[in-house]
Amino acid sequence: MDVERLINQHKDAVYKQMVRTCGNYEDAEDALADALLAALRASEQLRDPALFQAWLARIGTRACARMRIRERLSRQTSLAALELKGFEIIDTQSGPDREAELSSLKSCVAGAIELLPEIYRHVYLRREVFGEKAEDVAVQTGLSVAAVKSRLHRARNLVRDALDNGLGCRGILEPDS
Repeated sequence: MDVERLINQHKDAVYKQMVRTCGNYEDAEDALADALLAALRASEQLRDPALFQAWLARIGTRACARMRIRERLSRQTSLAALELKGFEIIDTQSGPDREAELSSLKSCVAGAIELLPEIYRHVYLRREVFGEKAEDVAVQTGLSVAAVKSRLHRARNLVRDALDNGLGCRGILEPDS
């Protein structure tokens, strides 16, 4: 299979899709670059070259989702909100330890989202990461609004369970006793 030919043939169409998915040109370029690198590394896994564009777009969409997750997490970290929930904030200055802790937390959340079954992950990403309305997600996925809400509720529980039990993030998320 000639991967370079397939990349040259489909990269423009996938880039246009990444612009729509990511919402801006810079993130779309980054997502496409990540997708192209991943496609080159995993090209032996693709069995049907006719599916290359869809495969590349899927890889790019996931790259864009990871960027959105990182962006949203960095915007939503509020010290005041953490203090209201009982977390003790000791050092307000950003240092290497704090940066490592935040990086670890973000990795834990991204990992928990990646563990979601596909039927829940898609709804979770659209509602929680991209901030779309339930009605819009329902139309796009062909589900009822009730089904979207149900899947979102289940996805939230699964993410919470993964963070509490499966990813070793419990010490980061709990306040000191």
